[in-house]
Amino acid sequence: MEWLNRLLFSGPLLLFVGAFLLLPSLQLGYLALSDGHGGLTVRYLEALGQPQYRVAFQNSILLSGTTAVLGGILGTMLAFLTSAGRGWLAEAVTAFNGVAANFAGVPLAFAFIATLGTTGLLTQFLRQALGLDLYGLGFSLFSYWGLVVVYLYFQIPLMFLVMAPVVSGLRREWREAAYGLGATPFQYWTRVVFPLILPATLAGTILLFGNAFSAYATPYALTSGVLPLVPLQIGSALQGNVSADPQQGAALALGMVALMLASLGLYLALARRHSRWRNQ
Repeated sequence: MEWLNRLLFSGPLLLFVGAFLLLPSLQLGYLALSDGHGGLTVRYLEALGQPQYRVAFQNSILLSGTTAVLGGILGTMLAFLTSAGRGWLAEAVTAFNGVAANFAGVPLAFAFIATLGTTGLLTQFLRQALGLDLYGLGFSLFSYWGLVVVYLYFQIPLMFLVMAPVVSGLRREWREAAYGLGATPFQYWTRVVFPLILPATLAGTILLFGNAFSAYATPYALTSGVLPLVPLQIGSALQGNVSADPQQGAALALGMVALMLASLGLYLALARRHSRWRNQ
């Protein structure tokens, strides 16, 4: 009867995973191996080694890695700063991060164009009030580093939401015990705090990597596909009546799924390790 109870509780979850994750992935794999005439071929997977697709994967990995590391560091620092405060300010910061973490896509791109675009409010203010021409110095919102700035707007809040419970879980007794045994603040942070938060920090960084890698609307609205990224290449392969190539798009998506599964596996492993001391 125990297995029946487990099946009743896990059955809906298994159905959901099968219907919305497993079956689409299998269909994606079949489409990537299909030649369009009922046969099988690997030429679409082999085409992933072509320069345009290789550059797209390199750009996506570099952009996702950069924003994940920067967002992870800044988001963790913000979580510690907020945990040190109390009252309405800490609540306001938490509420803002909850909104900002889900603010992406075309609205976010438009907001940054209106703020940091060529004629944006902040750009004009810096040029007229301080004589600082951002675009004259080489910055462009529509370049790689412009995308980094935009991505950090939702990456930092997401990392904050991941790390805030972790930081609040650090017990005061641990600090008092460390100081009572003669530890210095540096030793407390390096030998107690850092080892405890490291698994959660790495897990959160991996989560940010996957979040940035899968972004489509924001980079498309800002760059219009000028900067090759995997999601944009997939969209390009699926669009158009003449140039559409669904098999190649499926092959690109399959490579993207493989990277996401690897990231998810690392995230779950690190999250499981972090949960050990949380339950102690």
